[in-house]
Amino acid sequence: MATWARGVRGPLGFGNGRGQWKSEVSKKEQPTEPDRGKMGRLSAYDSNLNGNEIIIWRTIYVLQMEASRLKLIQMEQDLERARKQGLCVGGDHLGFSAAANSGVNTFEMEYGHWVEEQNRQICDLRNALNAHIGDTELQMLVTDGLAHYFQLFRIKATATKADVFYVMSGMWKTSAERFFLWIGGFRPSELLKVLVPQIDPMTEQEVFEVHNLKQSCEQAEDALTQGMEKLQETLAKTVAASHLVEGTSIPQMGTAVEMLEALVSYVYEADHVRQECLHQMARILTPRQAARGLLALGEYFQRLRALSFVWATRSREPFYLRGKL
Repeated sequence: MATWARGVRGPLGFGNGRGQWKSEVSKKEQPTEPDRGKMGRLSAYDSNLNGNEIIIWRTIYVLQMEASRLKLIQMEQDLERARKQGLCVGGDHLGFSAAANSGVNTFEMEYGHWVEEQNRQICDLRNALNAHIGDTELQMLVTDGLAHYFQLFRIKATATKADVFYVMSGMWKTSAERFFLWIGGFRPSELLKVLVPQIDPMTEQEVFEVHNLKQSCEQAEDALTQGMEKLQETLAKTVAASHLVEGTSIPQMGTAVEMLEALVSYVYEADHVRQECLHQMARILTPRQAARGLLALGEYFQRLRALSFVWATRSREPFYLRGKL
């Protein structure tokens, strides 16, 4: 389990001055991998759902397929735009190397499976909470839910090595999710604002610890944001001082490339903050509160994906003309 080590600080000094947590998850705490053969098709899962849940599940599936279709169209448009702008060196489009494409394609497939599994876990959490099962069973679902988010951070780390711009731009997410993007994912302190109302009532000690956690997240977020701003400023000056000569760059461009490699560490650090935020929330709360929090978190992302679909399929008619023609 995660432990709180007083006076210990990470690379960014993540903490509120009272102490610093360390993640110490033993092997036996790691849940087993879900049997993906049981969740690959809708028909294999329908038998465990009632009528309303089947409709919800199938609607989510349709939304995922539509989001994938729109993402493919967007990527094709980006490639075509790059061709028209002449961003081509030796036949390879800048930003679209074969190695990056391979890593990105693998990530997109894994992320699609991740979303499917998250939807299944949301149904399990909802059913368990409605059935008022015991804390032991709820704790197992919470452990599985946390491990699932940690798996996302792992596959994101691999994708970040392949193409850090792809991860940071949020091209793997829907449009509404990208609106809230912070360094390739959700902003932990903002997410706490969404979760806390769903886990009330809390004891005074829980309120105190959640408040300290929020402050720690905000401090880490500010440090990363300021670092990113400084990197952008330095990079802009370096690029401005460079110039291209007959398709080749002077040494300053090599320096700029080295600066961009620092972006990878920023994504890693941001995901570390996100992971520790989830870890600490699970430590602070009871199993039932943690289950309600994970359910609220999953449903929040589901609603953002649904909003993206509604936005993408909305009427293109100007707002002031609607209902007048």
